[in-house]
Amino acid sequence: MNRLPFETRVKILHMLVEGSSMRSIGRVLDVSPNTVDKLLREAGAACMEIHDREVQNVRSARIQCDEIWSFCYAKQRNVGVAKSPPDKAGDVWTWTAIDAQTKLLVSWFVGDRSAVSASILMEDLKSRLANRVQLTTDGHGAYLEAVEDAFGADIDYAQLVKIYGEPPKTRGESRYSPAQIVAAERRRIEGSPDPDHISTSMVERHNLTIRMALRRFTRLTNAFSKRIENHVNALALHFVHYNFIRIHRTLKVTPAMAAGVTTVLWSWDDIVEQMDAMAPPSQPRGPYGPRARAAPVRS
Repeated sequence: MNRLPFETRVKILHMLVEGSSMRSIGRVLDVSPNTVDKLLREAGAACMEIHDREVQNVRSARIQCDEIWSFCYAKQRNVGVAKSPPDKAGDVWTWTAIDAQTKLLVSWFVGDRSAVSASILMEDLKSRLANRVQLTTDGHGAYLEAVEDAFGADIDYAQLVKIYGEPPKTRGESRYSPAQIVAAERRRIEGSPDPDHISTSMVERHNLTIRMALRRFTRLTNAFSKRIENHVNALALHFVHYNFIRIHRTLKVTPAMAAGVTTVLWSWDDIVEQMDAMAPPSQPRGPYGPRARAAPVRS
């Protein structure tokens, strides 16, 4: 089976997380965009495996959760008039849970904004934590039942509910300028959360990191995902890069190192090696391969 050189695959993955498009990567490195697409799928599967294996038994004091909007193929209101929309086209929400101190991205999930998605995130978060934590979310109602089902009374949970003022008067301003926040109400939901640490600032700052790093989240462009599978794979690649490879400017180490998940700085070589380990064994090709046709018998 033909395979790109190790160094070329490392360069492609590095360019993907830096916001380069598949076609621009193909032009720069002289490879087919289909090859880049295939490598992204392999990298996404490998990164999900890495996250599931490595981010376990996390000792944390404070967790913040939020959800960030994007869309696949077309915005939800336009799916009905879109030409041949794929399955799961429309609005897509990425749910994240981040450690407020170490900045480790502990759990994430891609789905809609329903209570089902909230429950999946909370169940996954619960399975990765090693101790009781203080949890803060926004005022989205789906969190209430999800946190109760996953943690019960074994959590200190509060919501930070933001109160917005009047939207901008003119139509043009309303498109690009959100309403101003006039107040934020702290609500204790379960346990004894510390009022001084009822905040979603860190996870909201991480939302900005996602939008800055992933072109698929950039508004008012045609860089949005066309297939939900690639959207998920790009996120998986980004989150492993964020947790294990990129040194956090404030922490001076990676979030995974700060959280004690790992003691070493990972590199792109580690990701490609994981991809190779997960790759199916190569099959012989030619007259003895699975695609070979039976040769005619000559008398």
